[in-house]
Amino acid sequence: MSRIQKRIKEKGYLLADGATGTNLFDMGLESGYPPELWNLEYPNRVNLNHENFIHAGSDILLTNSFGANKFRLALHNAENKVEEINIEAASIAKKAADKSKREIFIAGSIGPTGEIIEPLGTLPKEEAKNAFLEQALALKKGGVDFIWIETMSSEDEMEAALLAAQKTELPLVCSYSFDTHGKSMMGLEPSKLADLTASFYPSVIGYGANCGIGASELIGSLICFKSYKLNQELLLVAKANCGIPVFKGDRITYNGTPEMMAQYACYARDMGAKIIGGCCGTKQAHIKAMAESLERYKPSSEDINLDKIIGDLGSMTDGNVNMINSYINPGSVKIKRVRQRKRRR
Repeated sequence: MSRIQKRIKEKGYLLADGATGTNLFDMGLESGYPPELWNLEYPNRVNLNHENFIHAGSDILLTNSFGANKFRLALHNAENKVEEINIEAASIAKKAADKSKREIFIAGSIGPTGEIIEPLGTLPKEEAKNAFLEQALALKKGGVDFIWIETMSSEDEMEAALLAAQKTELPLVCSYSFDTHGKSMMGLEPSKLADLTASFYPSVIGYGANCGIGASELIGSLICFKSYKLNQELLLVAKANCGIPVFKGDRITYNGTPEMMAQYACYARDMGAKIIGGCCGTKQAHIKAMAESLERYKPSSEDINLDKIIGDLGSMTDGNVNMINSYINPGSVKIKRVRQRKRRR
């Protein structure tokens, strides 16, 4: 059992951090500029973002390395800096964690290549695997506690990332991003990720959903995971966007309040999530509210009430509701039907 699994067994759950890009934008990051380059250019700002989340209550920090693979960095003529950027990303997070009196875990964030793997695209799977391996080994060298593969939508790309990250011999966590139909952009439903990660057990210690549409939709994905879960040793992971994105002028903001994100965190606990955090739009105030709410919350054993989830967290699409209904098995998860008029199409 890894150190993080032992800590979860003791506490019952761990709180991850919130958004990287959202908060770095507030510090001056320009739209379209890769936040990963700030590890070299403005490490103090990246460090401050980590420290703010620690003060808010986060137990897990994700490194500022989401797009630090050679394919994404090539768009900014930085493909030769993969190792340097990832090592620094891990080192900055570790430095922030070492200042804390609490035990803080560092997750090495790995996102998609931005390319489409053959045969649908032009990127050979082996090249994707090699790119992920380069990134994962650099994150390990920088001192991460485990690897966090996130926002994937393709099974081939997720498998390539898992095969690469497995070579670090660190624990692995992975998540898909699901859209309004309860499926990934490439048409994969929750069961596909559960099956894939089961084949990588025990290297993979947890899986789940991140990003996507909003907190309500992500809880829908967790309901599916809860119903389908086959390996009880694997941890469920939830890292939802802070509500729905809206344009204010030329900037995208998210409409989720700290109170709403606190409710989302409690619903995630009800669905069995052991690692809970926020994705796009989630700031320190949201994480603080989540930390305070989770600290005093006891997971509910009552039937899942979609009407209440939607009322608390926002609308859920028909596609996601239909996906949920397809996963409900007799004797596994009891769910109260949602009224049609409360859903948006």
